[in-house]
Amino acid sequence: MTKRLIPLALIALTSAPLISAPAFAAPAVAQNTAPEAPAAKAELAKPAAAVTPAPAIRGLSGPYLAARQAAMENDYTSAANYYLQALAQDDTDPFLQDSALVALISSGEMERAGALAVTMSDQGRATELARLMQRSELARTQRWQELVDQIDKAPPPAPGEDVAQTAPGGSQLLDKMMRAWALLGAGNARQALSSFEELGKIRGARPMVNYHLALAKAAVGDYEGAEQLLADPANGAHILGVVARAQILSQLERNDDAIAMLEATPGFTEEPTLIALRDRMKKDETLPFDSIRNPADGIAQVFLTFASVLATTEEPDPLALIHARLASYLSPELGEANLLSAQMLQGFGQFDLAEREFEKLRERGDMRPIAELSRIDALARAERPDDAEKAALALTAAHPELAQGWIALGDLLRQQDKFAQAIPAYDKALDIIGDKAGEARWFPLYARGIALERAGQFPKAEQDFRTALKLRPDSAQVLNYLGYSLVDRNEKLDEALKLIQKAVELRPDDGYILDSLAWAYYRLGRYDEAVSPMERAVAAMASDSLVNDHMGDIYWMVGRKREAQIQWQRALSLKPESETDAARIRAKLDRGLDEVLAGEKPGGTKLPETPKN
Repeated sequence: MTKRLIPLALIALTSAPLISAPAFAAPAVAQNTAPEAPAAKAELAKPAAAVTPAPAIRGLSGPYLAARQAAMENDYTSAANYYLQALAQDDTDPFLQDSALVALISSGEMERAGALAVTMSDQGRATELARLMQRSELARTQRWQELVDQIDKAPPPAPGEDVAQTAPGGSQLLDKMMRAWALLGAGNARQALSSFEELGKIRGARPMVNYHLALAKAAVGDYEGAEQLLADPANGAHILGVVARAQILSQLERNDDAIAMLEATPGFTEEPTLIALRDRMKKDETLPFDSIRNPADGIAQVFLTFASVLATTEEPDPLALIHARLASYLSPELGEANLLSAQMLQGFGQFDLAEREFEKLRERGDMRPIAELSRIDALARAERPDDAEKAALALTAAHPELAQGWIALGDLLRQQDKFAQAIPAYDKALDIIGDKAGEARWFPLYARGIALERAGQFPKAEQDFRTALKLRPDSAQVLNYLGYSLVDRNEKLDEALKLIQKAVELRPDDGYILDSLAWAYYRLGRYDEAVSPMERAVAAMASDSLVNDHMGDIYWMVGRKREAQIQWQRALSLKPESETDAARIRAKLDRGLDEVLAGEKPGGTKLPETPKN
């Protein structure tokens, strides 16, 4: 087994979800056309701020192909610039226009996206997304009656079509919720509240709609009605709902109830925003209701709701990012939208774009621990370990009581081979978690065990691994690491084999675990039994130098010496982790494994150092 370093541990963090997901999913944006709105083409000519422009390519096909490739790689900034280059050759192609619009919004270039949406409308080619962008602009500029009129002009759903599953503007439900907020902005409060109540009758939409109805009631001063709705956990069991309810209770002169509600919220101690609200009310301060400052904030939360639904599917929908971007555009202070955008961008491998969203949060002093943990993970995966380590150190300094911060710091240090430094970070996390936390301790114990083993303190590492296994007996990770560590040390081989065999039962296709099983058989001298799992490991991990090296050793021991040499040559070509490993492979190619083992320590079974991933 190659001793892999596990990724940053963002598990076990208790926090309410960003937005409770109702039992429906918003559909994809369709490609319908309809004329609307005045032009603003000049905006399209503006360069993207602080963005490296895509290299100029002559003709239409070059930029188009480059844009498609960039889009496939989720490189939204390059895709947007290439699509705009293509549109400079042909500004009437609706597919190019809509593709450019998707890329512009995804990259956060909202002004250029708005200008393109207007151009598409002027040409009579407004797609669903273009209309959605225009409606967002009307909301941002508080042209409420125009927004109501534009939504009213949208074609009705087809006969028999479910209102929650149709798609003008992203979905009929989204449109109708935008319209209700716009009615409130236009001064028609009674009609707006009635519209929300009617939408609450849609199958599966009631919790989401009731949350917005509560916000709308509070916005017009009906705090009693708002509290009745938010008292139902189904309607606001997320951080925005908790904040809104605390403010509403405070407005009702019920600070004690608000404090009790906050302190009973899961993850309360890890949410500085909630703690700050609690502390203000403990000083007898009446909180203002500013969760919704104007209807644009309400529409922003509509977009955030849909974004959260789309982001929590098994395969996160790219439209989630578009909705989150629109939410930020309408309400720049809505930190949850920045956070969701950042998390989506991380998932799509766009770490630099994600960092911009985290930076916005930091500039506003709105860095919740969960957001900072995500940012640390993004920096680590973007191969910026120094920045990630600084961020983790800052998090542990700001929130020394947060176990996950110390685990993240330990992971970062371990991934940089700073094993001795990682151990105290895991110690701190385990002290915070406490001895009575049960299964919550298994991961930091496992991670500390790895750091201890790599720092040459195996007896302590073994104790951590065994304790972790008591907490989680079916952890293939821990079973495999402990089993392989014993094999690596040539200790307790029979027990090591049983541990690894159990790991294989749990994960029969994991190449690393199959490598461990084969190597345990090798150490026990059961060479014939080692061949099959080792061949399966190589098939799963053909580009791993150590696995190919192991395959060569096993082939040699069963008399397949020509095949052994081929495997060693492949292992050497795959750049072994250290020069020591490479030298040992070259020695095997020159003299054979028998002579190499004879020249090593008694028993001839010492392994070279394993690569650190």
